[in-house]
Amino acid sequence: MISLNLIYRKVKWLYLIVTISTIDIASKKWIMQHLMLYELKPLAPYINFFYTHNYGVAFSFLSHITNYYRWSLVGITISIVIILLIKLYRTNINYKINQMAYSLLIGGALGNLYDRVCYGYVVDFIDFYISNWHFATFNIADTSVCIGSIFLYLRNKSI
Repeated sequence: MISLNLIYRKVKWLYLIVTISTIDIASKKWIMQHLMLYELKPLAPYINFFYTHNYGVAFSFLSHITNYYRWSLVGITISIVIILLIKLYRTNINYKINQMAYSLLIGGALGNLYDRVCYGYVVDFIDFYISNWHFATFNIADTSVCIGSIFLYLRNKSI
């Protein structure tokens, strides 16, 4: 018999997934309602809001893809999310870093997947810069995926 404590320890990571994807989607909707496309708003030193559309994948790679490939990316993303959900479920409850990493990856993937399905592109709006150098514009989901990837790398590097 499965204990309620074990169920809670497995399900609590779903809250992180829902939280990340909800914050990502809400932040993008806010940007779309308050900024015009390609509008730049200074936020803090080294950070601007810059509303843009990303038709490709990470850092606008493959941004020239056609609608057919867009749906291929949707299918690939869904497949990856399913695999990560299985890995999350099967991960030993004592490996919290792995569970957090999978949850961050899934939450970020779902946030960007929502955009790709609903709009045909991903909304990016965080512009990090130093002097005249600007990093690729990104969003909350991208940040979540990067942090999750770093956690998995560091965890597996230490094994």
